[in-house]
Amino acid sequence: MSSIRKMVVVGGGTMGCAVAAMFNVAGWRVHVVEPDAAARRALPGKVGAAAQALGAEGHEAPPAIHDALRDVDWTGVDIVIECVFEDLELKQAVFAELETLCAAPTPLTSNSSSFPISQIATGLATQGRMLGLHFFMPAHLVPAVEVVCSAASDASTADHVSAIMREVGKKPIRVKRDIPGFLANRIQHALMREAIALVEEGFASAQDVDAAVRYGFGFRYIAAGPLLQKDLAGIDIHCAAATTMYPYLRTDQQPSAYMRKLVADGDIGVKSPTLRGFYQWTPEQVAVEQRRYEAALLKAARILSDEEATH
Repeated sequence: MSSIRKMVVVGGGTMGCAVAAMFNVAGWRVHVVEPDAAARRALPGKVGAAAQALGAEGHEAPPAIHDALRDVDWTGVDIVIECVFEDLELKQAVFAELETLCAAPTPLTSNSSSFPISQIATGLATQGRMLGLHFFMPAHLVPAVEVVCSAASDASTADHVSAIMREVGKKPIRVKRDIPGFLANRIQHALMREAIALVEEGFASAQDVDAAVRYGFGFRYIAAGPLLQKDLAGIDIHCAAATTMYPYLRTDQQPSAYMRKLVADGDIGVKSPTLRGFYQWTPEQVAVEQRRYEAALLKAARILSDEEATH
């Protein structure tokens, strides 16, 4: 009997390719299901590039690529990770088909960044084995992954999936209730709401807001999360500052007019034909910045990895 473990990624887009590369480098037998022919052709190159960034040595078995779920040999699959387009009906249809093809107790997980697993799994018979498994872009470089439970999820399945994530080099974060946005996106969007408002209202440029985070309070986050940092600095200091500041923070219930206009105008960042977002880009600047960004993430990941190894 082979000791090589087997997993299936459903969806071969940016996130699916990164997840496939992560498991591929860890020595798993990887299957990717992608119905779009163009995406299937691009998939080996994208998985290879992500694997190379992770230090692959080039002898890993390439992923097996399929155009439909029914084409996979579901025997011995250890975990399924759904990474299809962020559409609730599509995800529900995928999970309904997975339930008929992949026998329990194999965990069925969704990388959805917005839909609770309880909504995706609605009406299905084996909801206990279904979890959210939320990676962060770029998934092969960012260590964290949120393991999200619904009221129906089995705690033992969450334990098992968390163990698998540790095996492939990730840092699992347990989310006890599948609230919209889970943990990290709720924190991130609270920050983004205020950051965009400061630019929109003319208090600072995008460059200075980014610098304030990277070189100011954000600099500390590689060493300590926000709650640990306040324990170290003093909760009383934070409470006093919050009393003064909270009345002036933005509490909008929808994205700002500034951000909605950027989207309406097609100025959505480096993937826009205009190469415009909060910044104006040239193709050369995009290439340089993407290389710098990946290199910085790898350095940060090594810091955290070294720290984990000493504990």
